[in-house]
Amino acid sequence: MKTNPAHKFYLRLIYVISAVVFLLVLLLSRLPKAESIPPFVKFLPVLNAVLNGITSVLLLISYYFIRRKKVHIHKRLNITAVALSAVFLLSYVTFHSFGIETRFPADHPLRPVYLFILSSHILLAAIVLPLVLISLYRGLTSQITLHRKITRWSFPIWLYVTVTGVIVYLMISPYYRF
Repeated sequence: MKTNPAHKFYLRLIYVISAVVFLLVLLLSRLPKAESIPPFVKFLPVLNAVLNGITSVLLLISYYFIRRKKVHIHKRLNITAVALSAVFLLSYVTFHSFGIETRFPADHPLRPVYLFILSSHILLAAIVLPLVLISLYRGLTSQITLHRKITRWSFPIWLYVTVTGVIVYLMISPYYRF
């Protein structure tokens, strides 16, 4: 079977974008704390949680519609979910570019739970971007068999990342000090 050159190009582009985003997020932890933080920045964590929550709901509704063969609605919901995730990523990078760091209290009894959720969230968030982009690309280009194969992985991971993003926010938000 001969591979379409356009497919190869887009898959490579997805891998490059994913690697650049991963490196950018890694670099955020090395940035010094900003001397002054614009007022809008303190609202970004709640915006991120809202974006994650809406994305979670869209993913579940999208799953509902594809199970009922409503491909057009499924497609629109997933494009919207990807767009919201892109806005989330921009907001996340903006927030962390100011070097803001908040720690969950060391003596809190839920700290091990928080750290487990946070660690799994971070690990899977690093993995999910190329999976989501490949899923989207294969769906939009009618590579349905390949789309189904990858969404078996991308859907539950993406859903987990968005749900745990909200949980992490709810757990850490009382400790924000801006």
